[in-house]
Amino acid sequence: MAQLPELFCLDDRVAFVTGGAGLLGAEFCRTLAEAGAAVIISDLDKKAAQNVAASITQSGFTARTVRTDVTNADSVQESVNYALSEFGRLDVLVNSAALDPKFDPTSEHAHSGAFEDYPLELWQQALDVNLTGLFLTCQAAVKPMLTQGSGTIINIASIYGVTPPDQRLYQRKDQPPVFKPVYYTVTKSGVIGLTKYLAAYYAGKNIRVNTLTPGGVYNDHDEEFTQKYAARSIQGRMAQKDEMNGALLFLASDASSHMTGGNLIVDGGWTAW
Repeated sequence: MAQLPELFCLDDRVAFVTGGAGLLGAEFCRTLAEAGAAVIISDLDKKAAQNVAASITQSGFTARTVRTDVTNADSVQESVNYALSEFGRLDVLVNSAALDPKFDPTSEHAHSGAFEDYPLELWQQALDVNLTGLFLTCQAAVKPMLTQGSGTIINIASIYGVTPPDQRLYQRKDQPPVFKPVYYTVTKSGVIGLTKYLAAYYAGKNIRVNTLTPGGVYNDHDEEFTQKYAARSIQGRMAQKDEMNGALLFLASDASSHMTGGNLIVDGGWTAW
C-alpha cells in the first residue's frame, strides 16, 4: 500500500490541460506541475499560456505550451501529438476550456440571455466549445492512454450543470433584465453525461473519467452579485480560485484510484439545499 504522500505524487506523469491559461486552468496547471507532472498548457491564447508556463518553469517545474482550438479536430490532434513528441506519453487530461458568459453591454455580441430570442449562432458556438471541444480532446487523448494502458480524464463542469441558475442573482434594480443563458446549463449537464458515458465505455481499460464541478469562483464580481451569491451558499461566500486545486489533484492522482464516473462537487454547499 502506498504511503499517503505518494498517493498524490504525479512524478513521471504528463498532464494536458485545455483552457490552461484561464482563471481555474492556470491554477490546475500549477497544481499538477507542483505535484510532479510535466504539464502541457493548451489554450487558444498562446501568449497567455506562455505567461502561465513562465511562472511555472521559474519555480523549477516543467511546463510547455501549445495553441489549441478545441472546436477543430486537426488542431486538437496536433496538440496531443505535440505532447507526445515532447514527453512520449499522456497520463492526465483536464478539460477546462469553456465559454462562460459574462454579460457585457458594450460587447458587439452582447445579448440579454433571454431564452425566447437567444441567437442560434451563440447557441451553436457554445455547443462547439463546451461539448464538441470535450468530445474532440477526449477522443484524441484517450488513444495514447489506451496504448500505454492507463490514464485519467477530468472534465470541468459547473453547479449550473446540476441545478439551474437562480436568475435573480443577475438582475439589477432599474436596469433591463439579464439572464445566465440556456447554453451554460445545457452544456455543463452534457459534460457530466459525457463523463459517465466514457467511464462506463472504458471499463476494464484502466482509464478513469470523472467530473469536477465547481461552484461560483470569485473573479472581480461586483458587490451586489457577490452578496446575492453568498446568501445562497451554506458557507456564505464564493470560492477563491485556488480552492479547486485539492479536488483536482485528488482526481488526477492515485488518491482517487477507486473513483470513476463520479462528479466531485466543490461549491460551498450551494447544491446541498
